[in-house]
This record gives sequence, C-alpha cells and structure tokens, in this order.
Amino acid sequence: MSTFEADSATDSHGAHGHDHDHPKFLAHHFETPEQQYDSGKLGTWVFLVTEVLFFSGMFCAYAIFRMLRPEVFEGCSQFLNTKLGAINTGVLLFSSLTMAWAVRCAQTEEYRKLTAMLASTLSCAMIFLGVKAIEYSHKWEMGLLPAGMFSYDPAHPHHADSPNYLVWICLPFALALVGVVVWLISAALQGNKFQVACLKPLTVVAFSFFIGVGLGTFLESGDSGETHATTHHESGEHALELASTSSLLGREDRGATEFGVIERLAGDATNSGLKNELEALEAQAEIASGSAILNDSADSDATIQKAPRDFLTPSRAGVFFSIYYCMTGIHAIHILAGIGVLVWLLVRSVRQDFNRQYFGPVDYVGLYWHLVDLIWIYLFPLLYLIR
Repeated sequence: MSTFEADSATDSHGAHGHDHDHPKFLAHHFETPEQQYDSGKLGTWVFLVTEVLFFSGMFCAYAIFRMLRPEVFEGCSQFLNTKLGAINTGVLLFSSLTMAWAVRCAQTEEYRKLTAMLASTLSCAMIFLGVKAIEYSHKWEMGLLPAGMFSYDPAHPHHADSPNYLVWICLPFALALVGVVVWLISAALQGNKFQVACLKPLTVVAFSFFIGVGLGTFLESGDSGETHATTHHESGEHALELASTSSLLGREDRGATEFGVIERLAGDATNSGLKNELEALEAQAEIASGSAILNDSADSDATIQKAPRDFLTPSRAGVFFSIYYCMTGIHAIHILAGIGVLVWLLVRSVRQDFNRQYFGPVDYVGLYWHLVDLIWIYLFPLLYLIR
C-alpha cells in the first residue's frame, strides 16, 4: 500500500457507530492521529518506568552484596571476559543508532531504509545473543554457576564430562534459520513477493546469531577472562605459599624468583587484587625480617589482614554468579522480547503501514530498545570492569 493509499484509506465508521470517517490507522476511540500518538507515548513511558523499577531492585541487590563482599565481586569479575562485554556494548550502541534512524525513516516514509534499519537493529541483537551464548556456555562448562550449583575447581577448570552447552543454546537458532530459509525458498517458488520481501532480511537476521557465535569464539580463544582469572587465582595461591618462605629470602633473591613474576603481574593496572596481595607479602616480609613493626590499628594498610581471602567457594562466588546470571539473563530476555516486536515492525514496514501521521509503533519500540541498551551500559562496568 502506498503512502497516498495509506492516508486515504478509511475505516467503515458504521461498524463502530461513529458519525465521521477516519484513516484506517486511527483507532476508532481517538479523534486525531496526534491524540493517538500522545496516548501511546504516555503508555510507553509508564511501561518503561515499571521496567526501571524492576531492574532497580536487582541493582539494589547487587549494591548490598557487593558492599558485604567486595573482595568476592572483585575476584569473580576476573572470570568475565572484558573483550566480549566490550564488543556487546559496541553492538548495542550501534543498534540504538540504527533504531533511531528507523524512527526517522518511518516519519519520512522511506520504506526501504526503514526496513534496512530495522533489519540492522535485529542483526545487532542477534550478534549480541551469539556472543552471550559463547560466554554462558564457557562458564557452565567450568562450573561457574549460581549458588547451589557452583562446582568450579581451579585444579580442573574444564569438566570433561559436561555436556556441550553451546550446541544446545544454538539449536533453536539453527532451527529458526533453517525454517526461515525453507519458507523463503517456498515463497519464491510460489511467487509471493510480500513474503519474499519479509523473509530476505529475516534470513540475514537469523544468520547474524552465528556471526556473534563466531566472533565470541574468536575473542574467547584469544584472551579469555577465565584463563586470566585462573592464572590470577593460581598466582594468588602461589603468593600465599611464598608468604611462608619470603621472610627467609632476601629482597634481592626474590627479584629473581617467582615473587618477581607476581610483581610483574601486579604491574598491570587491571590486576588490582594481585597488587594488594603483593603489598601484603612485602609487608609480611618486612615484619618477619624486623625491618618493620606490625601495626595493629584498624586503619593500617599492607598488613596480612588486608590480603584478599579465597573467594572461589560456592557460598561466596556462587552469590556473585547468581546475581550475574539474574541480571544478564533477564536483560537477554528483554532482548528476545525486543526481537519479537522488531520482527513485527519489519513486516509492517514491508507492508508500508507507517506514514507521516502514523509512526508511533516504531517510536515506542525505539524507546524500549534504548532503555534495554541503557541497562546494559550500566551492567557492563558493574560486572566486567570492577576489577
């Protein structure tokens, strides 16, 4: 349906008992398109406020547990791959751009661009989920699970008998891709142009999930957060062992031993936990050698009491991963809900339902999508960058 046709299309007023004609896109209980748009936008903002309140509860839980166990959050955060989180942040920011562009295209009745922008937003969402699938499957295989199911063993980080979680996560997306391709071929053979126009971008969208999986696999194999955390944890354990013997060694001798390795690792600004351990070891060595006097005051730094305790216990690390899966999982569910609504918009875009007077649905979904992106902007530093 063309723009002119959309504007001129009228609904039979007799069916609703009205005494006036109105465009087909105008609901019968509204007088003007502006009234309909304002009402829809008010409802959208009320819905978004409830979403903010919903996520606020989880952020409060995060703040309370982090205040109680800061060393656990700092230590467990090192199991999260910062590169994967950063890539997903960039992908979602770009999707916000394409979504805002889609709203503008709906206002100017540029239907091809509108369809392309909606498909781009959908593709970014699928890439995000693909990267997240790699992240989740790796942690599940290592036993980095919520409290009650946490089974991570630093000596054997990868469970040989664990199922291939990535295959199970990818299975529904693979079935969706096959279904869309088969439907596209069938529609093309039948000459159904409308279905072909809808299914072409949706095929790209479905395939984008596996682009995200490939991207996540590449980044995960290069420099994984788990590897870094394992190295950190092992280094921390080794550092504590060295603490018992460091008093017997001179400062010059330690520079050539594994203590020097810890010093070099602590030189990395991101290894704040290891840096604290190193300071504690140095203070302990000074006390043992008699070159320093132990300060028992509560505000003293660099004493052994300040050294980070072991955080990889189910009761401690499990709480962190409970919060991690709860917050990121519910955010992923919101991404899936957004994908469903965006597909509905894409089909209506191909049908050219929107025009200068009726672009509210695209605008409302755009607001929702920006909120979902904004929540991730907070989740990324709170979970991935706290170390």
